[in-house]
Parts: sequence; C-alpha cells; structure tokens
Amino acid sequence: MYPDNRPGESNLAVRLIFSWYTSEHCLGAARVNEVPTSHALIRFGVFELDPESRELLKQGLKVRLQEQPFQILQILLERPGRVVTREELQRRIWPSDTFVDFDRGLYNAIKKLREALGDSAESPRFIETLSRRGYRFIAAVEGNRDAAAVPNRSLETPVIAAAPGRNLLHRIAAGLIGAILLATLLGGAKLWRRFSGASATPPIRSIAVLPLQNLSGDPNQEYFSDALTDGLITDLAQTGSGRVISRTSSMRYKQTRKSLLEIARELNVEGIVEGTVQRSGNRVRITAQLIETSTDNHLWANTYEGQLGDTLELEKHVAEDIADQVLAHVAARNQSSSSTPSRVVDSRALEEYLQGTYNLNRFSRGSGDEELKLAAEHFQRATEIDQNFALAYVGLANAHRLTIRSSNDDLQITTRATQRALQLDPTLSDAWTELGDLNLSAFSWGEAEADFRRAIALNPNNAWALDELADLFDIVGKPDEGWKEYEIAQEVDPNQDHLSYALFKRREYDQAIQEVLRYLRTDPNSGYLHYDLFESYSAKGLYKEAIEELEQAWKLFGRADLAVRLGNTYAVSGYTATMWEYAKALEHLHTTKQAFMPINIAAAYTATGDRGRAFFWLEKGFQQKGHQSAGVDFEEVSVYPSLFPLHSDPRFRSLLERMGLPTAHIDAPQQSQEKTDKATVNR
Repeated sequence: MYPDNRPGESNLAVRLIFSWYTSEHCLGAARVNEVPTSHALIRFGVFELDPESRELLKQGLKVRLQEQPFQILQILLERPGRVVTREELQRRIWPSDTFVDFDRGLYNAIKKLREALGDSAESPRFIETLSRRGYRFIAAVEGNRDAAAVPNRSLETPVIAAAPGRNLLHRIAAGLIGAILLATLLGGAKLWRRFSGASATPPIRSIAVLPLQNLSGDPNQEYFSDALTDGLITDLAQTGSGRVISRTSSMRYKQTRKSLLEIARELNVEGIVEGTVQRSGNRVRITAQLIETSTDNHLWANTYEGQLGDTLELEKHVAEDIADQVLAHVAARNQSSSSTPSRVVDSRALEEYLQGTYNLNRFSRGSGDEELKLAAEHFQRATEIDQNFALAYVGLANAHRLTIRSSNDDLQITTRATQRALQLDPTLSDAWTELGDLNLSAFSWGEAEADFRRAIALNPNNAWALDELADLFDIVGKPDEGWKEYEIAQEVDPNQDHLSYALFKRREYDQAIQEVLRYLRTDPNSGYLHYDLFESYSAKGLYKEAIEELEQAWKLFGRADLAVRLGNTYAVSGYTATMWEYAKALEHLHTTKQAFMPINIAAAYTATGDRGRAFFWLEKGFQQKGHQSAGVDFEEVSVYPSLFPLHSDPRFRSLLERMGLPTAHIDAPQQSQEKTDKATVNR
C-alpha cells in the first residue's frame, strides 16, 4: 500500500490516528508507560554506562570491558539492590548449548568487572557477592535503569494499562482502530519495524570485512583490491563501530568456499561486509553490502565511484556509511578517524602505496624478504611523488622497521618516516604504534606505553598496538595487565596467534604448544609457528621434537641448508651439539649482515652451558638498542624463558638495571597461573 520510499507520510498518518485515539478515547484514567530510550545514561559513583553504545565511562573516559562482564553489569543494573542469582546469569549469558565451564567463566567475568570498576570482593563498593546465591549491585544508581535491559531499541511501543470499568464502546473502538493500524502498518515493512519497537539499526556490535573481490578481470590488479580491503578495515575500525576483525584474520577468507554463517561463527561476529572493486583506467568503483549473519539479511548496500586519486576518500565514505548502519546512536562514534579529512592523492603515488601495502601484507603472511624489499621501494617512491602522503610514510617506516638487516640506515629511515607521518596526520593509529615500537626498542618504557595507549585510543581494534602494549607490560613486570591486552588482541584478530608466546613467557608450555598446534592446522607453512613449537618443546626437554620443528622453521625461512645441518648434527651428536651448531650458524648470519638475532644466539649458547658467549651476545644486543631484531626482540630479555638459567648470574641483574628494568622477579620468575590456566576458556 505504501511504497518504501515514502515511509514518512504513512508513518505520520499512523501516529496521528494513534495519538488521537489514545488521547481522546482510550486513556481516561489509564496510564501510558513509555519504555525509556536507551540513550539515557545510567550513573553510579564516577561511572556512566551507555547501554546504546555499549560503553562504560569513567569521568568521561572509556573503560575497556569485554562482552560478558559488560552483560553482567547490565543485568545487575536492571535491579540494583536486589539479588541476581547465578542461575539467572547462566541462563541469560551462558545458554545451555554453550560448551564452557560456567563456574570458571563466571568467576573470570566478575573478576574482570571488578577490576574495571576498581572494586574488591572483600570490601565491595559496587558488587556484593552472596555465597552460593549470586550477586547484588549495592551502590546508588541514577538515570534510566530500564535502559540496561533494552540496549538496542530506539523506539518502543507504548504500554497501555486500561482503567477498570471502561465500557464496551471503547473496547469496540479499540478493536477497529487496532485493525486500521495493523492494515496500515502491514503496508510497509519499515513502518511495521518502527511501530513494533524493533530498531531501524540492527544490534551489530562486531564486524568482519571480507576481502573485496577484484572485478577487473586482470589478476595483476589483485594488489589493488587487497590494499583497498586493508584500508577499509582500518577506516571502519577507527569509526568506533564495535569490534572490527583485524585484516590478518579477515584476509584468510580470500577465495574461500565457506558460507557466511561458517565465517561468522569462526570469527564470532554479528555482521559481515563483502563487496567488489572494479577499476578502469583512472576510474574506480567500489560496491559494499552489510549482512546480518544471524538472519542472512542484507541490511544495506551501496556503490561508490570516483577518480583513482579519490580512492582513500571513497574508502572513508564506505566505512562511515557502514558505521551509520551499525550504530543505533551515531553520536557515540569515535570521531578521530574523520578529524583529518582525506585529501586527493596523486594517482601515481597512490598506485605505489597500494602496491607497497600489498607486498608488505604478503611479507607478513610469510612470502619472504623479497616482498619486504619491494614494499620499501614502493613506499619510498610514493613519498617522493607526494611528499604530504602520510600513509605512505607509515608504510615506509614499517617496511624498514621489519628488515632483518637492522642497519643504522634502516633505523634512521623508520624514525624520520614515523615523525613525518605524525606531523602530517596525528590521528594515524599505526603511526603511533610505530613510534611506540621505536621507544620500546630504545628502552624508553614510559614513552612507549603512552604511544601504544594513544594508538589504541585512536583505534581500539588495532591488534598490533594491543600486542605491543601487552609485551611492554610483561617486560616491566606487570604480567596480569599484559595478559588482558593479549586477550583483547586475540578477540579482534582471532585467526592470528596472540597467546602462545604469552603462555611460553609464563612457563605454561603445554598450553602454549596446544595453541600453536591449533593455528598450524590452518597455517602449516608458517615458519614462525614452527619456531614457537621448537622453543616450547625445548623448554619441556622434548629435544627430538624440538629439533624437528627447528628444521622445519628454517626450511620455511628459506634456509634448507641450515635445516639439514641441524638435523644431521642432532642425529650424530645430540641436542647440545646441535645448539652449538645453531649458535655458530646464527653468528655467521650476523657477521655477513644477513640477520641480527642477539637474544636467539644468547639462548642457543645458554642451552650449551656457555654463559660467556651468551653474555657476549647479550652485551652486543644492549649496545645496539633501538634496532629491530630479526629474532626475539632484545627488550624482552628479562622475560624470555630460554634465558632463565642466566638469572642467577650477577651480570644478568646488571644488564636489567642498565636497561631500567625491575630485577625483583629474576630470582623467582613471576608466574601468572591464575590468568594463564584459563587461556582457552570461552574460546
């Protein structure tokens, strides 16, 4: 009856009829209870909870809180002062078909919630524990309490409570008006959704962007579609549209045969973005659509066209439009991504940048050092063509930071490029992460933490920054805080391993091995994963398995000759002799300027019992501070398990003191059992 492109007029008619009826004929002594909109904030203490944007704020600053603790807080705020039983929490948050240890999951969630609120079980200010029964919110609550129960609704149907004694005529009138309303509303799906109270914006709080399909018909244009996918993920992540899966996880579904439902389950997302890219000369067309995974409904689609130099602006428009569809309350969006408007980029510079991004991403997936060299060359040319292209400077810094040569030239290029990128655009999350990495390798711990926090504030979905902040916390003796950041990184990048090395550092070798094996099933050609297995097997004394993994790693790193030598040495002389051979081989790579791996060399010598050579290489690493290592980063010397046998040596304590690191833990390395024995819970 009413076409979709004219919902406003019919909706107005419905509202006028409804308003007339309720005000003139139905209400009388009746009461109209409007369910409050979810925009109202719920206040307690110094905190505010915004149910619509699903954010917890402390004095205006966002407090990061994972989904289950957030849900528990919402439920408690529905009925402050009253007991919420364990059974109710289990029913509402952990349904019966969820395979999880409920007691452990609830304990973890409550603990994380208390940590976010600065509360304690012993002296609670907010959450009181009632033994064997449940929990109670005991602080004073102001604002719209009911909003916690309906976080995603933008309009609710009024609830009409009729007064006793209304006559039959009014009841007949109610029926007639109801029939008219129903017929009118059924004329348009949009009107029905509005009247029934369903939100015009679906409750999507997590998104994955699948690789954009290249429609050019030219396989040489794959770099273009892949790089645009990368940029779209970054732009969308910075809009504050909830959890956006990292590109390293999303790109695994390029040319996949899996259904959207399978992908959504694997990534634990509620929405998926898919689309296409077509390029013809200097014209670019991008199409994108948003799909609600639970229903397979296509919620939105659009097409964007422009000149090649406008590509970055097109990306931003796509991200912002998707964010508008996802967010029920657009004002909650992080505005940092749009604070610096995209500028038209020289098309030649953009070509070089997109090609460099493609090569850099191939390197990160293990395609070899040649890809990194090509990436650096493309980024350099991009900055020469357009000296104000901030993203190209970030790429240039990244390419030179990752080089295994780690020369003074690479360090200087990385530093200058990072500073230039931030000068041009201080809202670039990756640029702040680059700066944090530079400060981390220079042992400037406070500056590095500030940089990583700035990067995460600009893009809460930046798994790289989350990982680096976690590493920093481990290094400075805050393993519990580090573990939290590793968990968040794993959430936003579920197809990438963010936990096994963290478990290894905490001496949880069995769990570390299980994590690596899980990822090897989908990425068997990752030399890094095989190397991680080597380390954990060695720590457990499983030397045969360790050497097999070391051989496999170096084959994948392109050094089959070294792999053969290590295997032959182990077969003839055993593990200690193999470690001697390995240490000498790594020294050769250093002297021939093929790689710089001081901690790995020191660890190999530690395994042989030669502490003198181990400390010789540790001292070399210290003198080269600021340089990126091709192996284990030198700044992690205090937490690297392969060096634990050196902790009792006074030289090790002296090294840490010169690095400005705490030494209290080296005699009895800190365990984080309570955190890490739950590594795979809920996953």
